[in-house]
Amino acid sequence: MLRRVLCTVLFMGALPSLAAVSQGHISVVLLGATGDLAKKYLWQGLFQLYMDQVSSGHSFTFHGAALTALEPGQRLMFDVLKKLACPPDEPPNRCAVLKDQFLKLSQYHQLKTAENYTALNREIETLLRQEGLKEAGRIFYFSVPPFAYTEIARHINSSCRPPPGAWLRVVLEKPFGHDLESAQQLAAELTSFFREEEMYRVDHYLGKQAVAHILPFRDQNRQFLDPIWNRHHVERVEIVLKETVDAKGRTSFYEQYGVIRDVLQNHLTEALMFLTMELPANMSRAEEVLQCKLQAFQSLRGLEKNSAVLGQYQAYASQVREELQKAQDYISTTPTFAGVLIHSDNLRWEGVPFLLTSGKALDERVGYVRVLFKNRAYCTQSETLRDAGHSQCKAKQIIFYIGHGALNTPAVLVSRNLFRPVMPEGSWKEAVGQSDLHVFGQPLSDYYVYSPVKERDAYSVLISNIYHGRKDFFITTENLLASWGFWTPLLDSISHQPLRLYPGGVENQHLLDFEMVSGEVAFTLAEPVELLNPNRLMPSDYRTIESKFRQSPLISAWAEDLISQLASDIEKMASQAVAHSGQFHLALSGGSSPVVLFQRLARHHYAFPWKHTHIWLVDERCVPLTDAESNFFSLHSHLLQSVRVPYFNVHPMPVHLNQRLCVEEDRGTELYAKEIMALVANASFDLVLLGVGTDGHTASLFPHSENGLEGTQTVVLTESPVKPHQRMSLSLPLINKARQVFVLVLGKGKHDITTLLSRVGHAPRKWPISGVSPSSGQLVWYVDYEALLG
Repeated sequence: MLRRVLCTVLFMGALPSLAAVSQGHISVVLLGATGDLAKKYLWQGLFQLYMDQVSSGHSFTFHGAALTALEPGQRLMFDVLKKLACPPDEPPNRCAVLKDQFLKLSQYHQLKTAENYTALNREIETLLRQEGLKEAGRIFYFSVPPFAYTEIARHINSSCRPPPGAWLRVVLEKPFGHDLESAQQLAAELTSFFREEEMYRVDHYLGKQAVAHILPFRDQNRQFLDPIWNRHHVERVEIVLKETVDAKGRTSFYEQYGVIRDVLQNHLTEALMFLTMELPANMSRAEEVLQCKLQAFQSLRGLEKNSAVLGQYQAYASQVREELQKAQDYISTTPTFAGVLIHSDNLRWEGVPFLLTSGKALDERVGYVRVLFKNRAYCTQSETLRDAGHSQCKAKQIIFYIGHGALNTPAVLVSRNLFRPVMPEGSWKEAVGQSDLHVFGQPLSDYYVYSPVKERDAYSVLISNIYHGRKDFFITTENLLASWGFWTPLLDSISHQPLRLYPGGVENQHLLDFEMVSGEVAFTLAEPVELLNPNRLMPSDYRTIESKFRQSPLISAWAEDLISQLASDIEKMASQAVAHSGQFHLALSGGSSPVVLFQRLARHHYAFPWKHTHIWLVDERCVPLTDAESNFFSLHSHLLQSVRVPYFNVHPMPVHLNQRLCVEEDRGTELYAKEIMALVANASFDLVLLGVGTDGHTASLFPHSENGLEGTQTVVLTESPVKPHQRMSLSLPLINKARQVFVLVLGKGKHDITTLLSRVGHAPRKWPISGVSPSSGQLVWYVDYEALLG
């Protein structure tokens, strides 16, 4: 049958010669062949592959597969195949022949059991033997839910692999997990069956022509971009995908994933990588491209809760209740809109804001990547007289227009006052006879505009790349896990964050506008957010509590207000100390609670006298200072790298001496004690900031600790009940010599210990924090409502 098909195609002039088939045979197996994705895109993409490659020297067969029984499955599949279309420029005669042959080369299989896969393998081998063809390779396209991946992978690996010498390419559709842990689990399962080079994870945005051209554009225009593709010239970058449709009919999927997992973690992040990665010397080497991409991931600064603004269109909750049969009081916390501010710590991009935005039920359908350049010019001529090609006062930007919107086509736009770009003539053409359309407030005549010579569907592009083995258009395991590692902390931190409700469409007006302030993002309109739970008390329901806790002053508020108050109090103390003695000695604890304080000090307190401040550590884990577990590493990441503290004023604990950690013979505790005695008057810090553990420990002084709770030692080695066990800590007697001690307690997890401490007396061996009592200074407790009231 296969040879008859080839001879017919040859007769119609589709093949140059029958000898061309000698390169080998490719079997394409589409799993989920009757599903929505297959109907809309995949069969058309496979037909396009056949049309493009029928003269390449490979022969093909196409195997549609699903769980549906043979007869109904076959009927469903061929209903789809009959509707396949050729591109407009394809000659009708050739189109008719190729479509007829494609249908003859396609067949349906029920793939449900191990025996079904064995039978498919036997059928492929029999066909090749009968036709005298050598096997080049097999493509298995998984258009099925991820929960089915492992079982299918097991069957393919055990009974459906091609013979030695032929390649295997397994194509996987997102979602690739729900967070880092689930992605790691799925990746581990798949790698037990397939090698990395055999797996092609699809992000269809990498097949969008404008997105796919970002790297070639950068490569072909290096001479123009090298001087300006950096923080000195780029003002900001916007990566945007807006949709007018809502999630109706898809709420079961959307409730699990939401807009960040659905769009930002994959589509928009991939575009971000294409923009920020360093270009390899050889763009044709996929492994070099992928390595540069991974390095770009590793340069991204971690996201915090305030890195994002979130919204939900008003009808979403009722759609969820109706489609998922939820109770009338069910409240969804799934965002349908997100704006996220991202920074890279790569030297090229340091300080440049990257804004990633996507949402449902917005005012227009459009996707674009916009690089906006700084404009340092002042032009004396009036705006109406400025020439787009020469005036340096007009906006300078490069736009990769993904589609829809005003242009309704993929395009690359470059401001005429930047440069005329180099574009490949065979695949991109310059637009002529430009209309009165405006893009980002400028007429199209202000840009060099290029559009594809031939528009191609994203899946057609990607299926072609699978055929050619172009791994750089797909997501590797390393890059996948790097992406989830970047996004998961944000997803965890916002899981119960209130959402801004918006009506949808043009009625949104300015409700979703947001702005960047001190490295964070916030909605520009201070609209009151509707309570997701009307019975829950909100900040306005409390007044700030200022009273006593353990006979010392207590300040309590909601966490955000409390941190703001604490940061202001520390700045006030610092200014007073510098005015009095010329310097301020501040000892800071590690752990998670101070991180938000560090960020607040870095981003909001520009009058802080950092130049005259000495930073000390209250405690440290016995790990290298570059280790993510290190308290100093956290302090550096969240505060020190953002403020101007003189190098010699930073005093990390010497836990790593002589290439070993916290060994008594190295006398690290004595070195730190001597440094304190030499620089801090009377060894009395101006301020010590402490936290409290759920067991009552403070600093790294733990219940029943043998060192540090009493005696004359000022710096001690201690043992923690949790890893890393070895610690270095200031002793309780040294802490109690401080002029001020602030204790910060945050979160519901600290409610039980807070309640306990309110009732017990001075018992430092049981609860070390109870022994904090400055001999000639003041102790102040900063406790948020959740810790105080539960």
